[in-house]
Amino acid sequence: MMDDAKNSGSIDSAEMAEDEPVEENTGAPVMEAEQLDALAELQSELLATQSRADEYLEGWQRARADFANYKKRVERDQGQTYQNAAASILKRYLSIVDDLERALKTHPLDGDGAAWAEGIELIYRKLLTILESEGIQPMEADGVQFDPNLHEAIMSDDSEQHESGQVIEVLQQGYYLGDRVLRPAMVRVAR
Repeated sequence: MMDDAKNSGSIDSAEMAEDEPVEENTGAPVMEAEQLDALAELQSELLATQSRADEYLEGWQRARADFANYKKRVERDQGQTYQNAAASILKRYLSIVDDLERALKTHPLDGDGAAWAEGIELIYRKLLTILESEGIQPMEADGVQFDPNLHEAIMSDDSEQHESGQVIEVLQQGYYLGDRVLRPAMVRVAR
């Protein structure tokens, strides 16, 4: 009888197991609707926060690039302002250079006048050295083709030795300041 009770007990529990639904245990707790709603809300907040962070990063990067461009523009403007001021001042000294050149073309070769002319020539070379140290370079104009960006034609003459439009003579030396024309050369051009 014990065996029958054992058998019937085991049959009853087996029969009971078949009749009742059994939940599988996957190790994860079953979430309730409230928890799912809270999770969805947190995920949407996270996405919104990430979107704002990306927007702030983009704005910061744009502001940084704008500032770098502003800084370069200010430096370029300051350099150009300095160069314009220097050009204005240095251009005034070019008339002195012209006067010294004219004086040295007719200097005496002997006597007391020769010593005086050597002193004037020394002053002339010193002035040219100072101008060169500031970036002023003389322009090569004699014998080149006339360029209205570099030369100012004062006269035009017929010449058999020169092509039409070629510079025959430089009447007043032209100068560059860096890579720009400080003063154009005044020239006589062949027709």
